[in-house]
Amino acid sequence: MGIRSVRTVVECAREIGIAFVTLYAFSSENWGRPRPEVATLMGLLREFLVNELPNLDRHGIRLNVIGEIGQLPPLVRGVLDRTLAATGKNSDMTLTLALSYAGRHEIVRAARKLAEDAAAGKIAPGSITDEDFAGRLDTAGIPDPDLVIRTSGEVRISNFLLWQAAYAEFVFTDVLWPDFGKAEFLAALEEYSHRDRRFGLTAEEGERSPNDL
Repeated sequence: MGIRSVRTVVECAREIGIAFVTLYAFSSENWGRPRPEVATLMGLLREFLVNELPNLDRHGIRLNVIGEIGQLPPLVRGVLDRTLAATGKNSDMTLTLALSYAGRHEIVRAARKLAEDAAAGKIAPGSITDEDFAGRLDTAGIPDPDLVIRTSGEVRISNFLLWQAAYAEFVFTDVLWPDFGKAEFLAALEEYSHRDRRFGLTAEEGERSPNDL
């Protein structure tokens, strides 16, 4: 049922022209669940990748992945690599799966990359910018999210896109993910459409164009 929800949301997003969708499929913390449950989740992931490849390719959807995918079982990693390669040239939409992902881990990895580059003389520590840091995150090249939808009645970010979601809007719903369908997705988008996004500016400043600043 969860896979069905993935298919429904992705198809709906594509129909209305959303270019980027990121799904939190498996967190780093999820490895601590009972082994049979983890094995089942990995099996479902492999099944999804095998079964959905024709749909992804037919609809021009590029699959992307963020997280520590080296921790995935070899059978899953093999199918994942093939799916990434097969959809790599698609450009109508990008579907990103967060697998073995944790926002804090991602930030630490980015900091290590910056430290290594600074130690190698590739970048001066005093010149490091937000853009330099963002370029070393798993999501480099992907726009920051405008909207984060949190299902299942939980009211927390759960270590998801901590850097990227700094100015995202959040919609919380009591609907469990397996029950989350097109109607719920459109309702979340409708709520988002009424938000006033000012990025730290006043309402008057937010209405001015960048050329007026």
